[in-house]
Order: sequence, then C-alpha cells, then structure tokens
Amino acid sequence: MQTVEVTLDGRSYPIYIGERLLNQAELIARHLPQKRAALITDTTLAPLYLDKVVEGLQKAGVTVTQLIIPAGEQHKSWQSLNSVFDTLIRHRCERKTALIALGGGVIGDLTGFAAATYLRGVPFIQIPTTLLAQVDSSVGGKTAINHPRGKNMIGAFYQPLAVIADMSALSTLPAREISAGLAEIIKYGLIGDVEFFEWLDQNMEALVARDGTALAHAVKRSCENKAKVVAADEREETGERALLNFGHTFGHAIETGLGYGAWLHGEAVGAGMVIAARVSCAMGLLKQADVERIIKVVARAGLPVVAPDLGFEQYMSLMGIDKKVEGGKIRFILLRSIGTAFMTADVPQSALKQALAESTVNG
Repeated sequence: MQTVEVTLDGRSYPIYIGERLLNQAELIARHLPQKRAALITDTTLAPLYLDKVVEGLQKAGVTVTQLIIPAGEQHKSWQSLNSVFDTLIRHRCERKTALIALGGGVIGDLTGFAAATYLRGVPFIQIPTTLLAQVDSSVGGKTAINHPRGKNMIGAFYQPLAVIADMSALSTLPAREISAGLAEIIKYGLIGDVEFFEWLDQNMEALVARDGTALAHAVKRSCENKAKVVAADEREETGERALLNFGHTFGHAIETGLGYGAWLHGEAVGAGMVIAARVSCAMGLLKQADVERIIKVVARAGLPVVAPDLGFEQYMSLMGIDKKVEGGKIRFILLRSIGTAFMTADVPQSALKQALAESTVNG
C-alpha cells in the first residue's frame, strides 16, 4: 500500500492506494470518530462490495446504517440527496456518525455534499471504486449535486477524513469506465506535468489493458498532482485549482446538453480537452503538432475526440452557467504548451467557433 498526503492547515488526510483494501476494515475503522457509520452506495456496487465492507466493519465493532441509491449521473440529484437525509434522520445519526461513500464520482459527490450539510457538517470517508473517482473526484473536497441546467452547480468544499483507493476494484469496471478515468489522468499531464504526459504517451496501451503496475503508478502520480494543487488553492481562490478544470467547461456543456448519463463524465472531458486544445491553437498559443498529439493520446485511451454538435449558441449558453464565469465572462482553461495551462476570459468568438466546428460531428 502507498500513501499520498493531502496537506491542509489542520485538516490533512491520507489517500491510501493499494490492492484488496476493501478487505481491510481496520483501515476504515481507524478514521471513524465513533463506532457507528452510515454507508452509501449504488445499485451497481452494492452486489459487488457492500456485504464485504459491512461485515468487515461489523467485525471491527462498527454499527453500519446502509443506503443504496440508483446508479447513474442522473441520480446525483435533490431526490437522492433527500433520500440520504431521510435515512440519516430515521436512524438518528449523530454529528460524529461518519458517512462512507462506496462507489464512483456520483456516490462520492453526493455523499460528500450530504456530509457537508447534515447537522451542519459530519465526517465522511471516500472509498472510490472507479478509476475516475480514485484519481480525481474523491480527492480535494469538492462535493455537489447536479441541477437540470448545469452540472455540479449546488455543492460545497468539504474534505474527507481519508480516501481509500482499492486498485482491485478496477478489475470489475467496464472498459468504458477505465477510459473515462484515463481522461482525468491525461489532464494532469497536460496542465502541469509534461514528464507524466510523456509517460502516458508511452504507456497508454498498458493502462487500457489494466496493467497493475502501470495503473498504480498513474493513480499515485495523479493523486500527487491533485494533492499539490489542492494544498495550494483549496477553495479555488487564487486560480491555480481552476486549472484542474481543463476540458471541463466544454465537457460539462456536453453532459448537460445531451442529458446526464448519455456520456460518462470522463468521455465528455476527453472531447472537451480536444476542443480546448483546438481553441488554444486557433489563438496561436499551441502548436498544431501538439494538438494532433493530444488527439492521438485521447483516442488511444478509448475516449471520444469528436464532440456532439449541439450548435454554437447552445454551447455558449450552457458554458455561460459554468462555475468559472466571473463578471458575466466565461473563463476558459487553455494551453500554451503541453504541460503549461492558464485561465483566461479573453477568448475571441472566432477561435471558439473554429474549434467547435473542427471538433463536432458535423464540423
């Protein structure tokens, strides 16, 4: 097992990365403030892991309240959040009753937001079971639910007590979910770790094939990159953390425009990164050769490099609801080179139109 520390003022926490960690109930129990917890998972994960985790915790003397919600991005909603609250209140969960998120990004975000708001804040632990959640959404304390008009529009910054990433869980994922996680991994290389991007370019086939050594390295390196950014800008106040949203402004527009669940989050981010790279090139910032290289790496990860043709006006409308909008202006994350990202609101409409035309189905 490897450990990456997220270092925050007085609220630091570990990310445990290793094999068969779901079998180690003591790893979870050691972080619980009391011998009681509420575990939230979904209908996909429950048959695979719920009994194992609950039985392990019970053997460690922990009383566990369970809730299973429907799987899918469309269920990261007020309705699901209220079902969590109903369960917590019905079982009289207290301020020291930790919530445990067992699942992917939807479960992690939903449980984290419930923890941030139930009784004005209770502890929670992330047990991410998808590659995307292990390298991104479980780390850093961003929690949220979706609104019909915009992704992750209602949420809070709220850090977990610990993140437990069991690499063994990746063996049960569909290939599509592995690819979705690789989108976030590629992002780390593009925005600030050119050596990691070079490694990804050389090892993409091994990652797609779920080579254990390659995946372990990619997860650890991604968590190290994210932990560093979160430590420097926890609440996205200086702009450094906003760089983690490379590809996401376009990606969130795709998810919202198509309807939550039509594309996986990582798939939308993959296409979004291609659009952002093309915008960077259209503005004379990024070399065309680098754009082509990015497209090839994204494609080799099994991700879409062609975006849906929502129409320019709809893209602009959906991106106008993005959380990075300031003073009525959309702020985009772009590239000056592979490994060097920056944020700007000064993007000519012509560059956006050109990039979207080149990137969409009918472009």
